[in-house]
Amino acid sequence: MNELTELLENKMQSFLKDAALQVQNGNKAAGLRAHRTSLEIQPLLKEFRKRSLELSKENSCS
Repeated sequence: MNELTELLENKMQSFLKDAALQVQNGNKAAGLRAHRTSLEIQPLLKEFRKRSLELSKENSCS
């Protein structure tokens, strides 16, 4: 789970940096990078949700 959250954090930082470059400077290449990164983040968030629910079920059974 730690690896997943670290990966998500890195992807989000990259996304936010590129998204800001697109919004502030109109940088089209940064916009494309942000779009691509957002597509990579989506399945990671789904995996996080799945693992998080599993952990909460384990903790409630203890």
